[in-house]
Amino acid sequence: MNDEKKLCLSGSGVTKVFGLGRQKTVAVDHVDFNFYEGEVVSIVGESGSGKTTLAKMLLGLINTTEGEIYFQGEKRDISTHRKKQAYWKNVQAIFQDPFSSYNIFNKIDSVLLDCINMRGGRRLPRAQKVEMMTEACSFVNLKFEELTNKYPFELSGGQMQRLMIARIFLLKPRILLADEPTSMIDACSRATILGMLMKLVFETGMTLIFITHDIGLAYYVSDSIHIMEHGKLVESGSPDEVILHPKEAYTQRLINDVPKLHAEWDLTTV
Repeated sequence: MNDEKKLCLSGSGVTKVFGLGRQKTVAVDHVDFNFYEGEVVSIVGESGSGKTTLAKMLLGLINTTEGEIYFQGEKRDISTHRKKQAYWKNVQAIFQDPFSSYNIFNKIDSVLLDCINMRGGRRLPRAQKVEMMTEACSFVNLKFEELTNKYPFELSGGQMQRLMIARIFLLKPRILLADEPTSMIDACSRATILGMLMKLVFETGMTLIFITHDIGLAYYVSDSIHIMEHGKLVESGSPDEVILHPKEAYTQRLINDVPKLHAEWDLTTV
Protein backbone atom coordinates (compact mmCIF):
# COMPACT_ATOMS: atom_id res chain seq x y z
CA MET A 1 0.00 0.00 0.00
CA ASN A 2 2.78 2.45 0.89
CA ASP A 3 4.38 2.01 -2.57
CA GLU A 4 1.30 3.64 -4.14
CA LYS A 5 1.35 6.64 -1.82
CA LYS A 6 3.51 9.72 -1.72
CA LEU A 7 5.91 10.25 1.14
CA CYS A 8 4.82 13.30 3.13
CA LEU A 9 7.10 13.28 6.19
CA SER A 10 10.23 11.27 6.89
CA GLY A 11 13.21 11.31 9.21
CA SER A 12 16.74 9.95 9.28
CA GLY A 13 18.65 9.57 12.53
CA VAL A 14 16.42 12.09 14.33
CA THR A 15 17.87 12.68 17.80
CA LYS A 16 17.17 15.06 20.67
CA VAL A 17 19.51 15.48 23.64
CA PHE A 18 18.70 17.75 26.58
CA GLY A 19 21.42 19.00 28.94
CA LEU A 20 25.20 18.64 28.83
CA GLY A 21 27.83 16.23 30.10
CA ARG A 22 26.69 13.93 32.88
CA GLN A 23 23.40 15.81 33.07
CA LYS A 24 22.41 15.13 29.48
CA THR A 25 19.31 13.10 28.65
CA VAL A 26 18.74 11.43 25.29
CA ALA A 27 15.01 11.94 24.76
CA VAL A 28 14.90 10.68 21.16
CA ASP A 29 17.67 8.39 19.94
CA HIS A 30 18.40 8.10 16.18
CA VAL A 31 14.85 7.50 14.99
CA ASP A 32 14.06 6.75 11.32
CA PHE A 33 10.51 6.92 9.95
CA ASN A 34 8.41 7.28 6.79
CA PHE A 35 4.87 8.65 6.91
CA TYR A 36 2.70 8.63 3.79
CA GLU A 37 -0.08 10.88 2.50
CA GLY A 38 -3.57 10.03 3.69
CA GLU A 39 -2.43 7.61 6.38
CA VAL A 40 -3.38 7.48 10.03
CA VAL A 41 -0.11 6.86 11.89
CA SER A 42 0.13 6.14 15.62
CA ILE A 43 3.26 6.69 17.70
CA VAL A 44 2.72 4.68 20.88
CA GLY A 45 4.65 4.58 24.13
CA GLU A 46 4.52 5.13 27.87
CA SER A 47 5.30 8.45 29.55
CA GLY A 48 8.98 9.21 29.02
CA SER A 49 9.24 7.14 25.84
CA GLY A 50 10.08 10.23 23.76
CA LYS A 51 6.92 10.31 21.65
CA THR A 52 5.91 13.88 22.57
CA THR A 53 9.48 15.15 22.10
CA LEU A 54 9.47 13.58 18.64
CA ALA A 55 6.15 15.28 17.90
CA LYS A 56 7.58 18.67 18.91
CA MET A 57 10.51 18.14 16.55
CA LEU A 58 8.13 17.17 13.73
CA LEU A 59 6.21 20.40 14.36
CA GLY A 60 9.40 22.47 14.48
CA LEU A 61 8.74 23.64 18.03
CA ILE A 62 12.16 22.35 19.10
CA ASN A 63 15.25 21.68 17.01
CA THR A 64 16.84 18.30 16.43
CA THR A 65 20.25 17.65 18.00
CA GLU A 66 21.15 15.28 15.16
CA GLY A 67 19.49 13.89 12.07
CA GLU A 68 17.25 15.36 9.40
CA ILE A 69 13.51 15.68 8.84
CA TYR A 70 12.16 15.73 5.28
CA PHE A 71 8.85 17.24 4.17
CA GLN A 72 7.43 15.89 0.90
CA GLY A 73 10.82 14.44 0.00
CA GLU A 74 12.86 17.61 0.57
CA LYS A 75 15.03 18.49 3.55
CA ARG A 76 12.98 20.67 5.87
CA ASP A 77 14.21 24.22 6.41
CA ILE A 78 12.72 26.13 9.37
CA SER A 79 15.76 28.29 10.00
CA THR A 80 13.80 31.57 9.89
CA HIS A 81 10.45 32.71 11.23
CA ARG A 82 9.07 33.09 7.70
CA LYS A 83 10.10 29.56 6.76
CA LYS A 84 8.52 28.22 9.96
CA GLN A 85 5.29 30.04 9.10
CA ALA A 86 5.28 28.44 5.64
CA TYR A 87 5.88 25.01 7.17
CA TRP A 88 3.11 25.49 9.74
CA LYS A 89 0.61 26.12 6.95
CA ASN A 90 1.11 22.47 6.07
CA VAL A 91 1.78 20.92 9.49
CA GLN A 92 -0.61 21.64 12.36
CA ALA A 93 -1.39 20.12 15.75
CA ILE A 94 -4.12 19.39 18.28
CA PHE A 95 -2.79 19.14 21.81
CA GLN A 96 -3.84 17.21 24.90
CA ASP A 97 -5.12 20.19 26.87
CA PRO A 98 -7.66 22.21 24.83
CA PHE A 99 -7.74 24.96 27.47
CA SER A 100 -4.09 25.87 26.82
CA SER A 101 -4.54 26.04 23.04
CA TYR A 102 -6.39 29.36 22.91
CA ASN A 103 -5.78 32.99 23.75
CA ILE A 104 -8.38 33.55 26.47
CA PHE A 105 -8.86 37.17 25.36
CA ASN A 106 -9.92 36.27 21.78
CA LYS A 107 -13.53 35.46 20.98
CA ILE A 108 -14.41 32.38 18.92
CA ASP A 109 -14.98 34.26 15.65
CA SER A 110 -11.57 35.91 16.03
CA VAL A 111 -9.95 32.48 16.50
CA LEU A 112 -11.55 31.19 13.29
CA LEU A 113 -10.86 34.39 11.34
CA ASP A 114 -7.15 34.01 12.09
CA CYS A 115 -7.26 30.62 10.34
CA ILE A 116 -8.90 32.07 7.24
CA ASN A 117 -6.39 34.91 7.12
CA MET A 118 -3.50 32.49 7.54
CA ARG A 119 -4.66 30.63 4.42
CA GLY A 120 -4.65 33.84 2.36
CA GLY A 121 -8.27 34.86 2.86
CA ARG A 122 -7.63 38.22 4.48
CA ARG A 123 -9.22 40.16 1.59
CA LEU A 124 -12.28 37.97 1.24
CA PRO A 125 -15.67 39.65 1.84
CA ARG A 126 -16.96 39.39 5.39
CA ALA A 127 -20.03 37.45 4.24
CA GLN A 128 -17.82 34.80 2.61
CA LYS A 129 -15.71 34.49 5.76
CA VAL A 130 -18.86 34.01 7.86
CA GLU A 131 -19.99 31.29 5.44
CA MET A 132 -16.61 29.53 5.78
CA MET A 133 -16.68 29.73 9.59
CA THR A 134 -20.27 28.48 9.66
CA GLU A 135 -19.30 25.49 7.49
CA ALA A 136 -16.31 24.69 9.71
CA CYS A 137 -18.45 24.77 12.86
CA SER A 138 -21.14 22.67 11.20
CA PHE A 139 -18.49 20.06 10.36
CA VAL A 140 -17.92 19.54 14.09
CA ASN A 141 -21.61 19.86 15.08
CA LEU A 142 -21.32 23.36 16.50
CA LYS A 143 -23.48 26.36 15.58
CA PHE A 144 -21.37 29.37 14.64
CA GLU A 145 -24.10 31.87 15.47
CA GLU A 146 -24.16 30.59 19.05
CA LEU A 147 -20.38 31.01 19.46
CA THR A 148 -19.60 34.44 18.01
CA ASN A 149 -19.80 36.37 21.28
CA LYS A 150 -18.25 33.67 23.44
CA TYR A 151 -14.72 33.22 24.68
CA PRO A 152 -13.03 29.79 24.56
CA PHE A 153 -13.16 29.37 28.35
CA GLU A 154 -16.98 29.51 28.16
CA LEU A 155 -17.01 26.19 26.27
CA SER A 156 -16.68 22.66 27.62
CA GLY A 157 -13.54 20.61 27.03
CA GLY A 158 -15.27 18.58 24.32
CA GLN A 159 -16.53 21.71 22.58
CA MET A 160 -13.06 23.23 22.66
CA GLN A 161 -11.53 20.14 21.06
CA ARG A 162 -14.23 20.24 18.40
CA LEU A 163 -13.39 23.89 17.81
CA MET A 164 -9.75 22.84 17.35
CA ILE A 165 -10.90 20.47 14.59
CA ALA A 166 -12.92 23.33 13.05
CA ARG A 167 -9.68 25.34 12.96
CA ILE A 168 -7.95 22.47 11.18
CA PHE A 169 -10.88 22.29 8.73
CA LEU A 170 -10.21 25.92 7.80
CA LEU A 171 -6.41 25.66 7.75
CA LYS A 172 -6.40 22.49 5.62
CA PRO A 173 -2.85 21.34 6.46
CA ARG A 174 -1.24 18.34 4.80
CA ILE A 175 -0.27 16.83 8.16
CA LEU A 176 -2.03 16.92 11.53
CA LEU A 177 -0.33 15.81 14.74
CA ALA A 178 -2.77 14.89 17.49
CA ASP A 179 -1.02 14.58 20.86
CA GLU A 180 -3.34 12.62 23.18
CA PRO A 181 -6.31 14.65 21.87
CA THR A 182 -8.95 12.70 23.82
CA SER A 183 -7.25 12.08 27.17
CA MET A 184 -8.76 15.10 28.96
CA ILE A 185 -12.38 14.72 27.85
CA ASP A 186 -15.13 12.28 28.82
CA ALA A 187 -15.68 8.95 27.07
CA CYS A 188 -18.70 10.10 25.07
CA SER A 189 -16.89 13.19 23.75
CA ARG A 190 -13.82 11.02 23.07
CA ALA A 191 -15.69 8.87 20.56
CA THR A 192 -17.13 11.96 18.89
CA ILE A 193 -13.71 13.62 18.53
CA LEU A 194 -12.16 10.46 17.07
CA GLY A 195 -15.00 10.16 14.58
CA MET A 196 -14.53 13.76 13.47
CA LEU A 197 -10.79 13.30 13.04
CA MET A 198 -11.34 10.19 10.93
CA LYS A 199 -13.89 12.07 8.82
CA LEU A 200 -11.40 14.91 8.36
CA VAL A 201 -8.75 12.48 7.11
CA PHE A 202 -11.21 10.80 4.74
CA GLU A 203 -12.49 14.05 3.23
CA THR A 204 -9.19 15.95 2.94
CA GLY A 205 -6.60 13.22 2.40
CA MET A 206 -4.36 14.67 5.10
CA THR A 207 -1.95 12.55 7.12
CA LEU A 208 -2.94 12.14 10.77
CA ILE A 209 -0.22 11.34 13.31
CA PHE A 210 -1.59 10.15 16.67
CA ILE A 211 0.67 10.48 19.70
CA THR A 212 -0.79 8.15 22.31
CA HIS A 213 -0.12 5.72 25.15
CA ASP A 214 -3.29 3.79 24.23
CA ILE A 215 -2.22 0.91 21.99
CA GLY A 216 -5.81 -0.35 21.87
CA LEU A 217 -6.95 2.94 20.32
CA ALA A 218 -3.99 2.83 17.92
CA TYR A 219 -5.04 -0.62 16.70
CA TYR A 220 -8.52 0.52 15.70
CA VAL A 221 -7.70 3.85 13.99
CA SER A 222 -4.26 3.38 12.41
CA ASP A 223 -2.80 2.33 9.09
CA SER A 224 0.58 1.92 10.77
CA ILE A 225 1.84 1.79 14.37
CA HIS A 226 5.27 2.80 15.66
CA ILE A 227 6.29 1.78 19.20
CA MET A 228 8.71 3.96 21.16
CA GLU A 229 10.66 2.94 24.27
CA HIS A 230 13.30 5.09 26.00
CA GLY A 231 13.64 7.34 22.95
CA LYS A 232 14.07 4.53 20.45
CA LEU A 233 11.68 3.29 17.79
CA VAL A 234 11.61 -0.40 18.70
CA GLU A 235 8.83 -1.77 16.48
CA SER A 236 6.83 -0.64 13.45
CA GLY A 237 4.27 -2.17 11.15
CA SER A 238 0.61 -2.52 10.34
CA PRO A 239 -1.82 -2.81 13.29
CA ASP A 240 -2.17 -6.56 12.74
CA GLU A 241 1.60 -7.05 12.58
CA VAL A 242 2.30 -5.06 15.74
CA ILE A 243 -0.68 -6.06 17.88
CA LEU A 244 -1.33 -9.63 16.80
CA HIS A 245 2.32 -10.60 16.25
CA PRO A 246 4.46 -8.35 18.49
CA LYS A 247 8.20 -8.91 18.30
CA GLU A 248 9.24 -6.91 21.35
CA ALA A 249 8.53 -7.71 25.00
CA TYR A 250 7.81 -4.01 25.56
CA THR A 251 5.06 -4.08 22.90
CA GLN A 252 3.58 -7.18 24.50
CA ARG A 253 3.53 -5.40 27.86
CA LEU A 254 1.64 -2.45 26.35
CA ILE A 255 -0.88 -4.89 24.90
CA ASN A 256 -1.28 -6.67 28.22
CA ASP A 257 -2.04 -3.35 29.92
CA VAL A 258 -5.14 -2.81 27.77
CA PRO A 259 -8.23 -3.37 30.01
CA LYS A 260 -10.16 -6.52 29.12
CA LEU A 261 -13.56 -7.84 30.12
CA HIS A 262 -13.36 -11.31 31.65
CA ALA A 263 -15.48 -13.93 29.94
CA GLU A 264 -17.00 -15.08 33.22
CA TRP A 265 -18.47 -11.65 33.96
CA ASP A 266 -22.23 -11.49 33.42
CA LEU A 267 -22.85 -7.88 32.41
CA THR A 268 -26.60 -8.38 32.46
CA THR A 269 -26.50 -8.50 36.25
CA VAL A 270 -24.54 -5.24 36.63
